[in-house]
Amino acid sequence: MKQEKQAKDEFVNPIDPDKIAENPHLLPYAHTVGGAVIKPEDTGKLKGRALSAMNQQTDMQLSQIYEQMQLLAAQAQKIQTRKSISDYIYQTELRFEPLINHVYHLYRKSDLKLMLSLIGPNSWGKSGAELTFLASVKLLADHTWEVLEQNPDFDFNG
Repeated sequence: MKQEKQAKDEFVNPIDPDKIAENPHLLPYAHTVGGAVIKPEDTGKLKGRALSAMNQQTDMQLSQIYEQMQLLAAQAQKIQTRKSISDYIYQTELRFEPLINHVYHLYRKSDLKLMLSLIGPNSWGKSGAELTFLASVKLLADHTWEVLEQNPDFDFNG
């Protein structure tokens, strides 16, 4: 029996110690046949895909912001136009009190004075020959004027 114990104690591992990993969990690859396949990633591809996705997203967001800026610029232009028209109208000699949401007509007389009237450009007959139609306008609640129809030869912003 002693011989059997000695035989067991003298067991020599047939695997070369230089080919055994002391810490196999730290290896960058599978150390057994049944281990998970570990493939190194191509970092260039990863970065390329990430940059492409990032560029696409930021371009889309910048496009949305640009559209919003265009909308705001258009709104600012409309307000500026309403302000200019209001300045013109309030320079006229008003012989009546304009009411909100009513339509009026702006004319230039032959002496170059402005006139606001309830009478439309097609309703004057012969007496309207000395008047130049500038615009049909509607008084808004903020006391600015919205242009409904405008003489294409006249620019309120000019």
